[in-house]
Amino acid sequence: MIQLVRSRGWILLGILLSVFTVQAQQTWLPREPSPGATVSQTVGISVIHVNYSRPSVRGRVVWGTLVPYGWNVQGFGLGNSAPWRAGANENTVLHLSNDAKIQGVPVPAGDYGLFFVINADNTGEVILSKDYKSWGSFFYDPKNDQMRAKITIRDVADFNERLTYSFDSVSKNMAELDLNWDKKQFPVKIEFAVDQIVMDNATELLKGQTGFFWQNLNAAAGYAIQNNIDTAQAMKWLNTSIGFNPNYNNYRMKAVLLKNEGDSVASEKLMKLALPLATENDLNNYGYQLLAQNKFSQAIDVLKLATQKNPESANAWDSLGEGYALAGNKKDAIPCFKKSLSLNPPGPTKANSEKYLKQLGAL
Repeated sequence: MIQLVRSRGWILLGILLSVFTVQAQQTWLPREPSPGATVSQTVGISVIHVNYSRPSVRGRVVWGTLVPYGWNVQGFGLGNSAPWRAGANENTVLHLSNDAKIQGVPVPAGDYGLFFVINADNTGEVILSKDYKSWGSFFYDPKNDQMRAKITIRDVADFNERLTYSFDSVSKNMAELDLNWDKKQFPVKIEFAVDQIVMDNATELLKGQTGFFWQNLNAAAGYAIQNNIDTAQAMKWLNTSIGFNPNYNNYRMKAVLLKNEGDSVASEKLMKLALPLATENDLNNYGYQLLAQNKFSQAIDVLKLATQKNPESANAWDSLGEGYALAGNKKDAIPCFKKSLSLNPPGPTKANSEKYLKQLGAL
């Protein structure tokens, strides 16, 4: 209890401190009228997390009244001109697991107090403060700003009684964080250098125990090849993977990289080493990839190898028949489909063989 308070200012401070103390002690009770909430979004391997409280409209005029336009002097705390707290209660906190760009402005990984400014013409600002542990905007200090950027606030048709954060637009490298309340939306574009973050993370992980497994090295190299980033490092990972356990998967991945680099001769030689190590599923997948590229002769050779290695597989014979059929070779396709049907194939394989035999006039 605070005693001997003699001024209205100290009385106000005493009341506020009492309220904050009671609030802190009663975390086991429901928090109304602005319950807490969290929302998260992953972009690549980076995570955006927002921790906030959700006030309700409750019939009030929000914009320009409950949330004043522009910057406003607070009646408590530092007394600075301050932005809106972007929620209720404590600071709304934005967490970034990796360095990002927000509205084009570089922002280091970390936790930030999230604030907004709204003007009557729907122009506004998003502000991140390095002081994220304060209550509301009372202790906002521009010296702690990490960044400020302009935003354009949207009028929307849907009414949101409770303030809500969402991620309504997400792509490979970007997520748009949207504050939705009443009939307005505050959009904030958050971007990550996903490819570089993934590669940097893989490089660090593969220095440890993770790097002693051929599958991990092969997967990291595959990401680099698919996204055409640091293929020199990808080659090193593949060579290490092959050194641990030479197999169809890492041989084929290296063959793809060699072909991408223009060395088709070396790529084909490596595939000749890879194919004898392939499983039926490996051969089937590779054969269909070649068919999709209209490389019928190569595809048939691969699918034929699958039947040689797995002569009792109905699916292998069905796939070879499809290869011949797509190449226009009816004569060799029909016996393959009939062989598949003679091996008691599962339903989908049986249906595919029968479909082709009907098309070829053999059923």
